[in-house]
Amino acid sequence: MGKKASKQTKKFASSGQLKKVIEARRKHQQVTKRIKGRRGGKGEKVRPQEVNTEDVQEEVEEASPVQTKKSKKGMSVDELLGASFMDESDEDGDEEGDDNGMDDNETDDDEGADDFEDDASFASVDDLEEDGKQHLVELSKLAEKDPEFYKYLQENDRELLDFDPNDAGGMDFDDEENLADDDIDMDGEKMPTLTSAHLKQWQKALLEQNSLRALRKLLIAFRAAAHLNEEDQVVAWSIDNASVYNKLVTTALKYTPVILEHHVPYKTLANGKLKPPTQTQKFKTLQKLILSYFHNIIHILSQLTDNELLHLAVTESSKLIPYVISSHKAVKLYLKKCLELWSSAEDRIRIASFLAIRRLASTTDESIMDRVLKGTYLTLIRSSKSTNAHSLPSINLMKNSASEVFCIDHAIAYQHAFGYIRQLAIHLRNSMKVKTKVCILSTIDSHTKLIESIVICQEAYKQVYNWQYVHCVDFWSIVLARACDSRTEAESGSSESELKALIYPLVQVCLGAVKLITTSRSYPFHLHVIRSLLHLTRHTDTYIPLSPYLVPILTSTLAPTSRPKSSTLRPLDLEVQIRAPQQYVKTRVYSEGVLEESAYLLTEWLASPMVQGSIGFPEIVVPIVVLLRKALKAARSSSSPSGKDQSLVKVLLERIEESTKWVEQRRKTVSFSPGKLGDVDSWQVELRGKVEDSPLGKYLKVQKKLREKRRKLVEKACAREGEDEILEDD
Repeated sequence: MGKKASKQTKKFASSGQLKKVIEARRKHQQVTKRIKGRRGGKGEKVRPQEVNTEDVQEEVEEASPVQTKKSKKGMSVDELLGASFMDESDEDGDEEGDDNGMDDNETDDDEGADDFEDDASFASVDDLEEDGKQHLVELSKLAEKDPEFYKYLQENDRELLDFDPNDAGGMDFDDEENLADDDIDMDGEKMPTLTSAHLKQWQKALLEQNSLRALRKLLIAFRAAAHLNEEDQVVAWSIDNASVYNKLVTTALKYTPVILEHHVPYKTLANGKLKPPTQTQKFKTLQKLILSYFHNIIHILSQLTDNELLHLAVTESSKLIPYVISSHKAVKLYLKKCLELWSSAEDRIRIASFLAIRRLASTTDESIMDRVLKGTYLTLIRSSKSTNAHSLPSINLMKNSASEVFCIDHAIAYQHAFGYIRQLAIHLRNSMKVKTKVCILSTIDSHTKLIESIVICQEAYKQVYNWQYVHCVDFWSIVLARACDSRTEAESGSSESELKALIYPLVQVCLGAVKLITTSRSYPFHLHVIRSLLHLTRHTDTYIPLSPYLVPILTSTLAPTSRPKSSTLRPLDLEVQIRAPQQYVKTRVYSEGVLEESAYLLTEWLASPMVQGSIGFPEIVVPIVVLLRKALKAARSSSSPSGKDQSLVKVLLERIEESTKWVEQRRKTVSFSPGKLGDVDSWQVELRGKVEDSPLGKYLKVQKKLREKRRKLVEKACAREGEDEILEDD
């Protein structure tokens, strides 16, 4: 039988203090192991601690199975099935179902490199300054994290608390900084207050000596600013002055990249890629500090309300990217925050965030490039779900900037572009299948089932006829136009882009979307898609037959059966509409707006170098001229269309005929046959340089000025009337 417990032991156990003492000893053992591991890695001798190892070993053996059992039992069913006890680094992943692939490449090594506490990471640079300072910072924070355990150490293991960090030696850095902030208050009674004097002395050391010790102190104070007024965080400084706070944040953001560049410089390769610093011992020691500082910047980006400070934080944090690209977790969090600012902040901060995103994409790590491309595209699509006159400029800014990222590496961008254009084609195919099914049911089924099928068809076409689809088509047109620009390729002498193979499938998807629904209410959607294709035609010198989709809009508007009615509605802004509101259907104001826009786009297509500069231009315009003349003749016999519509189409016809004569006059001097394609191309290249002097080219310039004037009038009307008139979309 074991030894009978004494009366004093029973009394102590019944008082409830035994559990606390055991937990305190356990924590003490963990601290001792941590210190031993850090010092042991350097080959230094560890000072033995006054700990009853026999008692501790018995307590650990008794407590470990209970602790494991308790951790499992303490979980709910949802927590256990949700695997919340496992790594949660991917909980901020994308909302799309196909985004899970972004996190599959995260390795255990990357996660392990990021699993550190901020307190410990800020002290990691002490190995470069003074050996043992890291332990001091941990113990000082322990006084606030667990006062009871700290009191226990004071009573039972004073040697652990009273050790002198200066005895451990280390690198020789500036010793002139003897501020009260060197050591955190060990008694835990009062936290030191940061003042301007501290900042000035740190700045002096940073400027004159590039001091790493001063940098460490500055970043410890920066952590206090990042986690200001957060009760669950233990910080080393209290900041009670707004000017000191602003100066601290500004100093840390501006000075840190300069000091790091001095001690561990990185390289910029000839192709613009960023190469991280060499893995020297100094960089390995500083890396933990840098990562902790980088995480604090990400945290403070969500708290800053001053746009100047926010802009500075985004700009300066991008300079740290070469130092943190080895940590996929840090890159993921930073990219997520930059994408959030890029999609929601003011224009100046949007641009700074985009520059940071582009800098991320300029690293040599292709996995980061993949993450940037995917995150950029998905953020753009989510932001374009709702489009109006106020959000359209910001969406256009996002599309233009995102296209630049996709043009950094055409080979990597091809994989993403192919997949996303294929998604557009799948949505279109599904809509067309449902539409065909409805047409078959309408001939063989009853009236009830026909109504149900029409409802299904309406839901199916909305997969294509929505703002996200429009902006996707426009975005890929911008990307391909930028990547495959014929003039840029001719000037640089570069080879054909890998993305050029995607022009044909994109054009097929666009034309299929236009043909999906041909009612008059869908004309705004058609015009949006045609504008995107026109942009692609102008830059890539690709002939896209757009007249079969523009001429029917003109002829249907001029048809005697249209009979538009007068209304007092304001002009409809077709740039912020994809489907005409019901009250605009068959109104004169809507017919005139659609006719003017269609005529302008047809003029722009005919005046483009690829069409007007073609040797076969007179033959290309024959069907257009025939159909428009026929429509004008039918319109004259009816009083339905207005004289304004007829005159607009008549003037366009005259310009087309004049441009036809302009090309025929230059074809008279041709001495080669159509089979000599080399001579044909040379002749067309010379003609395309003179397209702006053609009748259609001059007419287009006039139309652009009138269009700009009309845009200003519409903006004034919208500003004057405001939201007085509610437009229904049913």
